[in-house]
Amino acid sequence: MQLDAIKKLSDQDMSAVNELIFKELESDVALINQISFYIVNSGGKRIRPLLTVLAARALAYQQDQHIKLAAIIEFIHTSTLLHDDVVDESELRRGKDTANARFGNAASVLVGDFLYSRSFQLMTQLQNLKVMDILADATNVIAEGEVLQLINCNDPDTDEARYFEVIYCKTAKLFEAATRLAAVIGEQSAEVELAMQNYGKYLGTAFQIMDDVLDYVADQAEMGKNVGDDLAEGKPTLPLIYAMEQAEPSDKTLISEAIKQGGSRDQLEAILAILDKTKALDYCRERAAQEAQKAIDALSIIADSDYKQALMSLANIAADRAA
Repeated sequence: MQLDAIKKLSDQDMSAVNELIFKELESDVALINQISFYIVNSGGKRIRPLLTVLAARALAYQQDQHIKLAAIIEFIHTSTLLHDDVVDESELRRGKDTANARFGNAASVLVGDFLYSRSFQLMTQLQNLKVMDILADATNVIAEGEVLQLINCNDPDTDEARYFEVIYCKTAKLFEAATRLAAVIGEQSAEVELAMQNYGKYLGTAFQIMDDVLDYVADQAEMGKNVGDDLAEGKPTLPLIYAMEQAEPSDKTLISEAIKQGGSRDQLEAILAILDKTKALDYCRERAAQEAQKAIDALSIIADSDYKQALMSLANIAADRAA
């Protein structure tokens, strides 16, 4: 199933999610409205709320709490984007100026806080303690992941275990919550809840691995951010970690220094040559494919349907995406 078909399948639900998002973005403070609408309208794929919608329907959920859950997930995600771009000093996201580049760091951080708090206001409306527990835990783990990533920055000794810990916290945890919560509101068995949790976790891991690959290979216009940003920020992502393990000493030293200092655009071509020589990007793609397959396998417990097929297809898309 292609992404267009998946979106068509979920169109009615996602229209309701978007309507709720824009309704809940409204504030008496004009700057909050301006920045919130700017970031939410900046071309994101809405993958995380889409997962909640598809997972709920795949479990034959017939009520409407999944709409509010999907909006909550998107608010949490968007708030992390606002904060991340300030921390990373990013200037481009989704092909547009970042909110901090246009409105300043202070405003971006504070509006990110507004979106976080709005998500918790929506959570209380669901009156489900387990939902609140899962989402509160997810937001805390995401924050820990961002701090772990900050610690790893400019550290060439970061290994795969530390890398996977970071991407679980900062990315996979919210994917995991997005799909697990569909089982919770549908009052599914513990086995089904765990299966949906694992699906989201593995999908999120595949998604982030490929995001880190695309930082070195994607066209800027397609990716919507500057190629080589991770290198410039000194982030030891999986492509660099694997390349350092496989590279000859001189190349390993070059990568190590680039991570320590934050690689320049002039170094990018040489780093790309090392990634090619060590087949680091092929290794990363294979790891992403393995995670995607684990996500698909987790769904074996639920009945076949178009929505299940959509979830399976999203896993394959995540491991094979070009932007």
